[in-house]
Amino acid sequence: MGTDSIITLFFLIVAALIFLNLRSVLGKRTGSEKPPYDPFTRRDADRSAPTPSDDGKVITLPRRTSGPAGSQPVDVGPVSVDNRYEEIDGFAAPGTQLNAGLRRIFDADSSFNPKQFVDGAKAAYEMIVMAFADGDRKTLKNLLSNEVYEGFNAAISEREKAGEKVKSSFVGVGKADMSSADLVGSQATITMRIVSQLISATYNAAGDVVDGNAETVAEVKDQWTFARDTRSRDPNWRLVSTQSEG
Repeated sequence: MGTDSIITLFFLIVAALIFLNLRSVLGKRTGSEKPPYDPFTRRDADRSAPTPSDDGKVITLPRRTSGPAGSQPVDVGPVSVDNRYEEIDGFAAPGTQLNAGLRRIFDADSSFNPKQFVDGAKAAYEMIVMAFADGDRKTLKNLLSNEVYEGFNAAISEREKAGEKVKSSFVGVGKADMSSADLVGSQATITMRIVSQLISATYNAAGDVVDGNAETVAEVKDQWTFARDTRSRDPNWRLVSTQSEG
């Protein structure tokens, strides 16, 4: 066998070994290739928000005015410098009530990140609006407190009984700001002020528009409060209060 043949055979053997090794690695499934989407518990910092659905259904949500959104300011005391709060202090100025509330939440749950929470709240806002319009009770059940779910469910049932349908589009969230945060016992609460743009029209059984406008983009201003028990193994935040700013 000539020298060239020996070299060729050597490289063929090496290539075969590399192929078999790659197959053994790439062919394995870890069980985490496509984890289910969760707006609040995904921790990867470079994730992008989900693209709004082109065929989304949106309708004005039932409002509840209960919750801590109107709580009075408190004396936050002297401002301390602590590297543990670097992300908190970069989000809300030290010495403010918002900063103090976020620090308390972080003390109870060290995985909490305010910027990621805002991204999650924006995604949850769209998911809830779309699920309410579609009558998707399963999705709502996972994102709402029991009290808020009862109100949404009653509104969906009333709409179904009347034979009404919604044809709307979620244009997007124009602004989402955290207005307050607090920790009472183990219960963390965060209130968001969300400004969104929607195109929505509700049709009756005869096909006539009874609410909204199918050709006009409307600006909607809401205050939504989310809550989570920091002692619970359940990482999900749930909507506990909604209030419209008109």
